[in-house]
Amino acid sequence: MKTIFLMFDSLNRRVLECYGGAAHTPNFSRLAERSVTFDSHYVGSLPCIPARRDIQTGRLNFMHRSWGPLEPYDICFPEIMKRRGIHTHLITDHYHYFEDGGLNYQNRFSTWELERGQEWDPWKALVDVPDGEFRKRYHSMQYALPGSPGGRARGMINRKFISTENEFSMPRCFERAFEFLEANRNSDNWFLQLECFDPHEPFTAPESYRSRYKSGYNGPILDWPLYKRVDESVVEIQEIRANYMALVSMCDAYLGKLLDYMDEHGMWKDTAIIVTTDHGFMLGEHDWWAKSRMPFYNEIANIPLLVFNPRYSHLAGTRRRSLTQNIDLMPTLLGWYRENVPDTVCGHLLDPVIEQDSTDRRIALYGQFGAAVNATDGRYTYFLYPEGGCNLDSQNIFEYTLMPTHQQHFFSQSEFEGAELVSGFEFMKNFPVMKIPARKVEARGQGANVEDADTVLYDLESDPGQERPIRDEAVVSRIRDEMSRVMALHQAPEEAFSRLGLKI
Repeated sequence: MKTIFLMFDSLNRRVLECYGGAAHTPNFSRLAERSVTFDSHYVGSLPCIPARRDIQTGRLNFMHRSWGPLEPYDICFPEIMKRRGIHTHLITDHYHYFEDGGLNYQNRFSTWELERGQEWDPWKALVDVPDGEFRKRYHSMQYALPGSPGGRARGMINRKFISTENEFSMPRCFERAFEFLEANRNSDNWFLQLECFDPHEPFTAPESYRSRYKSGYNGPILDWPLYKRVDESVVEIQEIRANYMALVSMCDAYLGKLLDYMDEHGMWKDTAIIVTTDHGFMLGEHDWWAKSRMPFYNEIANIPLLVFNPRYSHLAGTRRRSLTQNIDLMPTLLGWYRENVPDTVCGHLLDPVIEQDSTDRRIALYGQFGAAVNATDGRYTYFLYPEGGCNLDSQNIFEYTLMPTHQQHFFSQSEFEGAELVSGFEFMKNFPVMKIPARKVEARGQGANVEDADTVLYDLESDPGQERPIRDEAVVSRIRDEMSRVMALHQAPEEAFSRLGLKI
């Protein structure tokens, strides 16, 4: 068995042509013609690193932990494969793996490679920052003083060292992938995870991609929206969206190079390919940019999934409506490699969906630590927030961890006030773990500053844009019962139920 797992970051499926979108993405459509396309595929834990933990372990983690490393008790599919003699290789420019809160993910693979330079990756050193140049070059929304927190100042420095297309990190990731394939395509029993940070912000792409999209904007660089409500002018909104679309088209072009390689070398007869993302991105819909702060509308939660496996080549070009989720990838991959699925896994095999558009999943549960717990049955979406909002300091919730790091720093000494050692979670193999009170000041966006925190129900059949909440107590009661059942399956702690008024 051979598999290429290609994951882009922050890919809003609604811009893809194969999902009815307007971005120039002929190669996504080309792959869809060979693949099974999933229409009701959903996220799990959010955002970036929690989503990757879901994918590696086949279970949700956001009810126990915010953004954090893999834990010593986590059972991960690339490590299972590695131990059974299947070579797993990671190629990535997702620098969050190498921050304090992304530890241990790449080490589950047999081998791995990192390309540098995305977003605020601490990559290039520039002691004398040309601040005057940056003030003129960048829009005031994304300009940052040298050395200021948040990473935007560092991002401007990184971009000084990227000019030609082959210097962008995505082309460098694909170059590494072709090196891997040249060396190994005739061998068996390997898994390649090719992971591109694009089209995550900043939305910067070479002019050859940008020229396709016109906005009418003539100001300084504007391609890095803040995580906030939309208050830009119409032309500024158009400019940000145009830059995003250009970057998606660049992703499409490099996907096309991979498909060309598979054509040239006859790889379709013996190599599977999966293309997906970690989550979507708000491009001004519902008057919001980005993710994390607003409700998880389907622009974020309903993500693309294209699956080709040679054994299902007779199903080329078909679509599936059955409900699936990111945690389903782990058991499916293990099944393809004839490996046993651990009993810690809560995901479902995708094969019945591929073969018959059939699943026994009744809902998909998704969310972010400290914010809403959301659910969909494919027809309805339900956002359930705690009464009183999502301020971590007013919620009785805890981090359960043996790896006390946040995204970019260790837990502080003050966070350990009230901490205790607990056990009893079966999926943690009864490891004693720290139960640490969650703090807003330390969470750095994980559950903090959540807005529009209203519990609502949407009917996707009559309102696919999720614009008009409805009232239907029978539907709400059914979904809440299913939420309790799935949370119990994932061994959510007691406070995860009580904060939302759900039955244990």
